[in-house]
Amino acid sequence: MSFHVLISNDDGIDAPGIYALACEMKKIAEVTVVAPDKQQSAVGHAITMNYPLRAVPFTKNGGFFGHAVDGTPADAVKLGVRFLLKRPPDLLISGINHGSNTAINILYSGTVSAATEGTVLGIPSMAVSLTTHGPADFTYAAQFAARLASRVVAEGLPQGTLLNVNVPAVPPSAIAGVRVTRQGRSNWDDTFDVRRDPAGREYFWLTGRMDIKDTDPDTDQIAVRDNFISITPIHYELTDIAMFSRMKKWSLDELLNSNGL
Repeated sequence: MSFHVLISNDDGIDAPGIYALACEMKKIAEVTVVAPDKQQSAVGHAITMNYPLRAVPFTKNGGFFGHAVDGTPADAVKLGVRFLLKRPPDLLISGINHGSNTAINILYSGTVSAATEGTVLGIPSMAVSLTTHGPADFTYAAQFAARLASRVVAEGLPQGTLLNVNVPAVPPSAIAGVRVTRQGRSNWDDTFDVRRDPAGREYFWLTGRMDIKDTDPDTDQIAVRDNFISITPIHYELTDIAMFSRMKKWSLDELLNSNGL
């Protein structure tokens, strides 16, 4: 099966994860890389509106690797699809991220947001992360991503739905299996360290830890804790349907004053 894949990320075009993914995908597909020119972690779905974007050719190991964009992950995907690519890709893959993207992290993640931008543009998309911030070997995660990519192209995804994939950072022999998961509930118990620079000026450094609220084995964070590859189908229809139904009974027209507000 031959198909065309657009690859992006949020760690920057020179990150080892995107290189491992591109090398593996080139074995089975036509690959185009369009990614931020520098680290863009935790920028969410920000897009650039107030200054021009630039895209320049990026070389690696003596050859052309892709297009480096001086913007966010969503910028890179939007510019790639709307201008740089000659035809729309059959699939978009964002990653491989250096660090997990589970639970509340999904909202902050530039990796997931690049894939979300793909779904906004009507492209089947997936985000792939390796669950460590330490020294990492992306080989197995890239191999799994390639096999999953082939399945996604064959099976398809619903309009607006992407796959958020987290691969435990353990040897392949220690992977317990693959689990279809839901987004876990958690929040950051965070604070700011107050520090001083060499000139004595005060600055703040965000610190904290994840406070897990949901220990169900079908959640993404628990699956990866137990060495399962987690695959979560997510979308961004944010309406709270239950609350929508409740509010229909609130007689909100009564809040209008005599002047009509």
